[in-house]
Amino acid sequence: MKTMAILAEISLGDKNFKKYKTLTPEIYKKALKIAKRLRGRRIFHINSAAQGGGVAELLRSQVALERDLGLDSRWFVLKAREKFFKATKKIHNLLQGGSGRFLTQGGQKTYFNEIKTAARQFNRLISRQKPDIVLIHDPQPLPLIKILPEKTTSIFRIHIDLSKPNKKALELIRPMAEKFTKVALTSPRYRPRWLNRKKAVFIMPAIDPFLEKNKKIPAYRAEDVLALFAINIDKPIISQVSRFDLWKDPLGVIRAYYLAKNEIPDLQLVLAGIMEASDDPEAKKLFKKVRKHAECDPDIFLFAKRSDLEGVPHSLFINALQTASGAVLQKSIREGFGLTVTEAMWKKKAVIGGKAEGIKLQIKNDKNGFIASGAEDMAEKIVRLIKNPALARRLGKAARKTVKEKFLMSRLVLDHLKLYETLI
Repeated sequence: MKTMAILAEISLGDKNFKKYKTLTPEIYKKALKIAKRLRGRRIFHINSAAQGGGVAELLRSQVALERDLGLDSRWFVLKAREKFFKATKKIHNLLQGGSGRFLTQGGQKTYFNEIKTAARQFNRLISRQKPDIVLIHDPQPLPLIKILPEKTTSIFRIHIDLSKPNKKALELIRPMAEKFTKVALTSPRYRPRWLNRKKAVFIMPAIDPFLEKNKKIPAYRAEDVLALFAINIDKPIISQVSRFDLWKDPLGVIRAYYLAKNEIPDLQLVLAGIMEASDDPEAKKLFKKVRKHAECDPDIFLFAKRSDLEGVPHSLFINALQTASGAVLQKSIREGFGLTVTEAMWKKKAVIGGKAEGIKLQIKNDKNGFIASGAEDMAEKIVRLIKNPALARRLGKAARKTVKEKFLMSRLVLDHLKLYETLI
């Protein structure tokens, strides 16, 4: 059977970088200055999902803003068959330290051979368009580096938590990663020992505060939205917005909820993980387990499909959910960064996160949120926040300040502009 992989260019709506002139004035000025020198430069971004994941959300805003600043930036998505994404999901899990057997020879063959048709298309695209810089995001499209002309400036942007990787999986990607001009990681703690320090750069992700799900909405609007789903706005609400992924530990969230419910009998839990990402075939299996653990409790609300939202826009629902939550959870075991944490912090919410490296980049325990060591610890912190609204407000206020200073999209764009300038 012939391979089906292709590269599809994603069309983007307009973004206006001037919106950051007041919000982050210093960053705005620096970005404009560098962008003038980069005007017209062609930047290609390649990843494996157009929607449903953090990388896709980053690129949708980042690439559009780069274009608004005068760069010729374009975004391409690798589309392939499910067996390819099963192999790459295995690689992803192993790179984050997952247990289990390494890829079989068949799995490795799938990884390297399944995208041959996309590779030929990629080769033609590079030959004709001659981009100044090519960025490949995460391991799924990584084999494309093998056919990239040697003189092409390239960046491997890996968003995964590599703090405790499976060594075999790391060695699998090593020969390809070393071919890049630069490797961009989220944190120095993610740099493999074999990666030359001079080749490594560190750029933390960021949110777009002007997206509908990140704009401030009044409490009554949030309550109206949640009331449509029989979520009682007069009772305390906790929530986690994440894919149904083992690393996000939704089963651990349910355990923490049940423990906290012993102290707060009318507590409600909402798990929102709309399954949109085409490169995550495991989500459906895990959701079935989650549903089994939750089906006997009418105070647990699960959202896994667009149809579950009954016509309410996804962005509005997430905004309303986080706005109305007394505490927002992100009980990740591994997390490259965790944009849902950033989004909730921007809304002045006290977030209780797991001890994943990416979450600890954002939350300083008892300063702008909480870090929990396990389900019992998380339950204790849930009870503290729900019973002490003043504490929740203090942490939430500090959380928003943290995001404004460090984690807005203008800063991410500036970091990339600086990187592009050093390479061109």
